[in-house]
Amino acid sequence: MTTSKPIAPLDAVIVGAGFAGLYMLHRLRQQGFSARILEAGSGAGGTWFWNRYPGARCDIESMEYSYKFSAALAQEWDWSERYATQPELMRYLNHVIARFNLGEHMVYDTRVASAHFDETTGLWALTSTAGDTTIARHCIMATGCLSAANMPEFPGRESYTGATYHTGKWPHEGVDFTGKTVAIIGTGSSSVQSIPFIAQEAKHLYVLQRTASYSVPAHNTPLDAAMRDATKTNYDALRARGLAQPLAFDIHLNDKAASELTPEQIQAEMDRRWALGGLPIYGAFADLLTNAQTNQLAAEYVRGKIRTVVKDAAVAELLAPKGMLGCKRICVDTGYYETFNRENVTLIDVSQQGIEEITPTGLRAAGQTLTVDAIIYATGFDAMTGSLERIDIRGRGGKTLKEKWSAGPITYLGLMSAGFPNFFTISGPGSPSVLTNMVMSIEQHVDFIAECLAHLRAQDLQHIEPQPGAEQTWVGHVDAVASATLLYSCNSWYLGANVPGKPRVFMPYIGFPAYADQCREVVAQGYAGFHLSAA
Repeated sequence: MTTSKPIAPLDAVIVGAGFAGLYMLHRLRQQGFSARILEAGSGAGGTWFWNRYPGARCDIESMEYSYKFSAALAQEWDWSERYATQPELMRYLNHVIARFNLGEHMVYDTRVASAHFDETTGLWALTSTAGDTTIARHCIMATGCLSAANMPEFPGRESYTGATYHTGKWPHEGVDFTGKTVAIIGTGSSSVQSIPFIAQEAKHLYVLQRTASYSVPAHNTPLDAAMRDATKTNYDALRARGLAQPLAFDIHLNDKAASELTPEQIQAEMDRRWALGGLPIYGAFADLLTNAQTNQLAAEYVRGKIRTVVKDAAVAELLAPKGMLGCKRICVDTGYYETFNRENVTLIDVSQQGIEEITPTGLRAAGQTLTVDAIIYATGFDAMTGSLERIDIRGRGGKTLKEKWSAGPITYLGLMSAGFPNFFTISGPGSPSVLTNMVMSIEQHVDFIAECLAHLRAQDLQHIEPQPGAEQTWVGHVDAVASATLLYSCNSWYLGANVPGKPRVFMPYIGFPAYADQCREVVAQGYAGFHLSAA
């Protein structure tokens, strides 16, 4: 008779193989921890694995939207464009996997259904939808902020007999819209990027818009060797400038408020930002997100640009947002507004009547009945919390994370939640995450977690979790910081407003440098606000 040897639990299990999961795995392996990634997809990439819609690309310049932890990696990889496309980002991440020998510690096609903490053993048990279980001391969620697709429950949605797509779950083989009549619902970032490409193929494209988005031109260009070398020579300085700014990348921050400038200087600064292109528009004035008058000066400048580009005045007014600039993430586009000058593109305003019904042959909206061959849902994500709440996560006493967060997410530093020992969330609610260059805020979180596990091991400690008082104080602080800005002034996915029934809580933390300083101070004070124990 033979007996099988019990499999020792891992030091850590990581859920998700995007930028966060890959770097987390690398750091833990560097430190001698046993770790494994469980990934739902058939390959790595995270958001870039799933979001393959036409025109998908990063809205932060590629040479900043990349890892900084390895100087050699930064020097050897050559980005081809100012803003990297989804295929190039996938090539980059697969290069990272090969270069750092991560593949053997990654398991694909494994969607985690549950993660339960066993109070007897002090271990986490993660079970997949296929029934496989992985045991580990630490559970690290690298599930992403924008990975749980939001599919609205429009009346009659299941009755539609044509093709349906969601931009966040795009077919890997691509879609050919040649000769087809298409409806796209939503005008957020994925729609702003994809509409110009779909319009070039489709016989006709109907764009159904509830709320207009602010978008600025990317002015994307190829990167030649000289341009890349110039950046690589000064990479450390570029990173340092970025990490010292609120969004964790170089937005060429202006330290002057608009009130300190003349009208001519304000116009010149906005002209400069428009010519530069992209998200540096956030840095136009020091008080852009805190002073409503300054914000509206900048917003009216963008609206003026839209009116200049779009030939039909009525369409231009529909495309010109009325709210605050930046209270929703500003989009970055290539030819978005110009696309509405095409004869085969029709904008339909659904802000008043909404989508009335999806029919077997199309949809009814704003008093119109449309017959279409395909419907594209560009309806975004259940952001920040959706990917976590779709997993049955249970901590002490069997309490679920979804239960605890029923009135809104409660975390300490966006990293942990009381009652869930050794359970970490990379870029969790309550951290800068989506208000930053995600790669930089991911690296900061991963470094914190890796150093925390090393500290526990060195001190012969087994568990760490936040103290309830510390996380309540942190949640209040996150809200207070947001309340001092204009980001509360519109119904954005930062607040969960795009998901019916979701609590309205401002989820990300505003201001990367202050946050990173706070994390360093917590560690310097012996992990202040956390409870560390040997058993």
